[in-house]
Amino acid sequence: MNTPSVTAFSATGTKFSSVDKAYHLLRYTYALVPIVAGVDKFTHLLTNWNNYLAPAVRDLLPFSPDVFMYVVGVIEILAGVLVIIRPRLGALVVGLWLLGITLNLFLTGQYFDVAVRDAVMAVGAFSLFFLSESKGERLV
Repeated sequence: MNTPSVTAFSATGTKFSSVDKAYHLLRYTYALVPIVAGVDKFTHLLTNWNNYLAPAVRDLLPFSPDVFMYVVGVIEILAGVLVIIRPRLGALVVGLWLLGITLNLFLTGQYFDVAVRDAVMAVGAFSLFFLSESKGERLV
């Protein structure tokens, strides 16, 4: 069975390799998703993010869960922008952030499906981290 291939070209007309395609797909995904999720911490259009905050974490906060989610939103927006500006560093930050979210979700005692999905997303972010090394990008 023949599988059709997708040929992609850069703005200069050169053909993208499969590695280039994977790199760009991951880069723009891990920039866009944190930015959208971060903005939504202020609007709650996608979900009520406060529901995902573990009680153990909530009890440690020196301020309200709403304020905490605003801070989280700003951090997520900055992490997404960092992936655009410095993909290697941004991918590492997003991957570690997703592991933190995963831990928080496990601490809730529920939302295990979302926790597993975020752990898998962290693997994707770390994959971008390693791919960006092959593109010659520095960590800092």
